[in-house]
Amino acid sequence: MTTTTAAAAEAPKNPFTLVYAGAIAKNEPGKVNIHPVTYPLNGLDIVANVYTPAHYNPQQRYPAVVVAHPNGGVKEQVAGLYAQRLAEQGFITIAADAAYQGGSGGQPRSTDKPQFRVEDIHGMADFITRFAGVDPQRLGLLGICGGGGYALSAAKSDKRFKSIATLSMFNSGRVRRNGFADSQLASVQQRLQQASDARAAQAAGGKIVYAGDADMSDAQIAALPFEMYRQGYEYYWRSHAHPNSTFKYTSSSLLDLMRWDATDQIALLEQPLLMVAGTAADSLYMTEDAFAKATGAKHKELFKIEGATHIETYWVPKYVDAAMGKLAPFYSQTL
Repeated sequence: MTTTTAAAAEAPKNPFTLVYAGAIAKNEPGKVNIHPVTYPLNGLDIVANVYTPAHYNPQQRYPAVVVAHPNGGVKEQVAGLYAQRLAEQGFITIAADAAYQGGSGGQPRSTDKPQFRVEDIHGMADFITRFAGVDPQRLGLLGICGGGGYALSAAKSDKRFKSIATLSMFNSGRVRRNGFADSQLASVQQRLQQASDARAAQAAGGKIVYAGDADMSDAQIAALPFEMYRQGYEYYWRSHAHPNSTFKYTSSSLLDLMRWDATDQIALLEQPLLMVAGTAADSLYMTEDAFAKATGAKHKELFKIEGATHIETYWVPKYVDAAMGKLAPFYSQTL
């Protein structure tokens, strides 16, 4: 049994339903602990996990990091892994399920609008800066995959975040608009019409149309044209599957996604910026594009993990270690 398959097999046994290797199975004095929390955001209940460092003392003051999960992901997967690893380095961290997704409230389910995802990040900041022991003047932000694009967007205006990092950043707007690797430019108008029709049907009380939902066979997964999607299906549907995690999203969300872009007004981002991505990731172009456009960042660094693909930065131990080797000192220095 591989490490990833083992992680998924252990999921039902983990009391916090965490599916990553090395996940906390019980809270013990003197160690990193996990605290499931629920808080309101714009009339919805948001569920999150807060991780506290070893020997946590609520009377002390700690730096904190907000972690935004990938598209289709939930807090129990890669976002939880990095939140736990950062807590091991002395940070209080929070990973929440996006509104309308995972265990959080909101109807229709799997609505995936950029304005909601950005608001989720502001909401995590609202909550964690009031958590016992957190120093609100030392708040960082980590966005993973789609959460990385939304993190860039949130931090442009939310100056509570003193520094921002992204891991395998995915510009959801650009990909939904242009296709992956800009492969669907010719069909933009046609797809906008489909999204408009889905919105009309939804408004009329008809069936909610979803995109991206498919229980694919291994052969179908292997035939996908982009490695990120092949490995993504393997990660989300096989090795690190979680019952709250899904690739699907409402087709009407595309009205909002296709007119949005993670790099819009990115020059407003003046905080220190670290962008991490694998050299073998076919999504690398998105990180490089955003990094070049982030001209307002006082200090910025692009760190490429040699040999890593997009999804491999989520779980392969040597690549996670490489990312953490940059993230931990970055937050220590900037917070």
